[in-house]
Amino acid sequence: MGTVLLTLVSHWRRKPGQLATLLIGLSLATALWTSVQAINAEARASYDQASATLGGGALIVLTAQNGPLPLETWVKLRRDGWAATPVIEGILSVEETALTLRGVEPLSAAGRQDTPISGGGAIGLEFLTRPGVLLTAPETARQLEASGLDLPPIAARAEIARGEIITDIAVAARLLRRGDQIDAVLIDPAARPGQTPLTVLAPELNSATQASTGEVSRLTGSFHLNLTAFGLLSFAVGLFIVYAAIGLSFEQRRAMLRTLRALGAPVSTLIAALLIEVLVFALIAGAVGVALGYGVASALLPDVAATLRGLYGASVPGALTIRPEWWLSGFAIAVIGALAATTQSLVKAARLPLLASGQPRAWALASARTYQIQALGAGACFAAAALLPTIASGVVAGFALMAGLLFGAALLLPPALALALTGAQRLIRGPVAEWFIADTRQQLPGLSMALMALMLALAANIGVGTMVSSFRLTFEGWLDQRLAAELYVTTRDDAQSEAVRTFLEARSDAVLPIWSADAAIEDQPGEVFGVVDHATYRDHWPLLLSAPDAWDAVMTGEGVLLNEQSWRRLGLELGEPVRVGDGPAMPLAGVYTDYGNPNAQAIIALDRLTARFGDTVSRLRYGVRIAPDQANALSEDLLARFDLPANGVIDQASVKRFSLSVFERTFAITAALNVLTLSVAAFAMFASLTTLAAMRLPQLAPLWALGLTRTRLAQLELLRALVLALLTFLIALPTGLVLAWALLAVVNVEAFGWRLPMHLFAGDWLRLAGLAALAALLAAAWPARALATRSPRAFLQTFTQER
Repeated sequence: MGTVLLTLVSHWRRKPGQLATLLIGLSLATALWTSVQAINAEARASYDQASATLGGGALIVLTAQNGPLPLETWVKLRRDGWAATPVIEGILSVEETALTLRGVEPLSAAGRQDTPISGGGAIGLEFLTRPGVLLTAPETARQLEASGLDLPPIAARAEIARGEIITDIAVAARLLRRGDQIDAVLIDPAARPGQTPLTVLAPELNSATQASTGEVSRLTGSFHLNLTAFGLLSFAVGLFIVYAAIGLSFEQRRAMLRTLRALGAPVSTLIAALLIEVLVFALIAGAVGVALGYGVASALLPDVAATLRGLYGASVPGALTIRPEWWLSGFAIAVIGALAATTQSLVKAARLPLLASGQPRAWALASARTYQIQALGAGACFAAAALLPTIASGVVAGFALMAGLLFGAALLLPPALALALTGAQRLIRGPVAEWFIADTRQQLPGLSMALMALMLALAANIGVGTMVSSFRLTFEGWLDQRLAAELYVTTRDDAQSEAVRTFLEARSDAVLPIWSADAAIEDQPGEVFGVVDHATYRDHWPLLLSAPDAWDAVMTGEGVLLNEQSWRRLGLELGEPVRVGDGPAMPLAGVYTDYGNPNAQAIIALDRLTARFGDTVSRLRYGVRIAPDQANALSEDLLARFDLPANGVIDQASVKRFSLSVFERTFAITAALNVLTLSVAAFAMFASLTTLAAMRLPQLAPLWALGLTRTRLAQLELLRALVLALLTFLIALPTGLVLAWALLAVVNVEAFGWRLPMHLFAGDWLRLAGLAALAALLAAAWPARALATRSPRAFLQTFTQER
């Protein structure tokens, strides 16, 4: 075994560049996969920790029917024996950035020992006494220190999500100007109950269950599945490099394997030696890939944390923790990928006839039968992708559809390129041009894996880019419609709300109550809003589907509007009855788009809302219509006259700016993965061209002898790479557009509940075609330069060697 293994390894000593290609390809593939798994693992751990911060599992949340709670309510619950802890939460504005400030009472919190206020460096009396301590992420800590605000001492904790601050409840009350008022009281249902039932002790409070870890995980599951799918795609692109390198090494060692067999080495020993070799390479590449993945994940995690916080309210820290589940998965995927890439070579080695002649370039000879098999495989993938939506549903089925589409297109690429080159060969005349087309067709099998990787990367870029650009265009238009009011005002309690409303009615064009109540919508937990009859809604509200005179039906109490998410989940038709809360059902009058909200929502007339839900209605928010040039003056008057909460007055531009910033960070990671995937594909092409360059000298020497200069030959090599890249782009373009349709019409609907219109962006396609051409030229530049500077002696030597 040792002799056989040393003999096989000697090939890599003679071909160090080929070994580097194999290890780099597998390392890059592993890195992209590991980065996604590290991000997902950090998010899952943060969901568990969020549940543990104030107690494990779902907590009972006690709130006032309107406005804050007096601190005495918590004192009363504690004295009765309830495991209760108070919470204050508000917005702290720092340099136009809204930071979430959360005040907790650590002595009564029911958390475990791994919470941000108890783990990773225990807190001391400085947390509980003046001036207090602000615990926050390192990035947020630097932002607070640079703000120049008069704040308590700041302590950085990597386990806290970026943009969040945790402090003692007294400090939070002082910074948010809450006085002796709190937002809620959390009850740990797992602890021993108090002496008096809550319904008797505090009947005036509303009781709800805080989202448990499982609920948050289910809510964000689609997002993490999306990341996993792109990570797997990136890994597949990198795996093409590994497959090509291993396949080439086998063909180059075919004569060596035959000799070893002739000397008595059994087939089982050869297979075992090849397996050991691959496993060693996989572990080396896995270690490098895990390290690289850690760096990529660390760079991308802050944007992912902002996305999860903005879309789902889920807190994820901005710093990455090394966890066994993701680095072990990195090693596992490296080993699995290497074994998958070497399976064909192992089968060939097992079936290698003892007296078979050496064919060092048999891997580059493509037969018509091979193309037929690939075309049949592509057809099977396309058929499966087309059939899947009719027999399955859900996000997993959507991604399976995309997988069938992408890998079908990848299998179809070599036959399609061969067909295009065959057609070109019939049209082009001239000895050099005819040789160029014929030689390009002959080199196609050796470049097919790299071109498949490039096609997948380009298709993914086109598909995801079209989806993101379509979403951005639709989202901006939707914001312009939805955020029609010039100012948005939030008050502290009902008394202040009524005073503010009276103040605004005399100084604005219209005051639009944004009142709501939590209620079941056809047994789905959701939120019901009440609206007044005003032209703002009729002119601006984005209705996706509506009955005639839909707004008239809503304002008269004879209809209800549902957001798109709940409408799709319920599968209702216009006019069908919808149960909202405990009252009688109302006909469905229309459906409106509600991007970014995963929960059910309904709109009814304001008087119906107050009549049906009574004191449970939150009456603290208003939209204010006023001339834009008068909005700032009115905002200043409001803040000067009323003791509004932090960010009690927000202008329309600030809301839009915040929403668009959340949008941009939402897709930052997919854009980064697209760039990385395209980079891996470019490296795959570079590796293939570099490998072929050393083997093509016998084919190029006769042309050099016939008068073609080395520079001219190098130019033709660059042209070949450019032509193949552009042909690949032409196949990737329709593939990417179909992928975009699948993302917008299938995956988005299943994952989030809304469907987006698809827009085409020809300028982006031209830019991507330019990038593909540039990647191909860069990949071919070094082999072409090597050919242009090769000595004439090297060309002459090929005629003296036996070929």
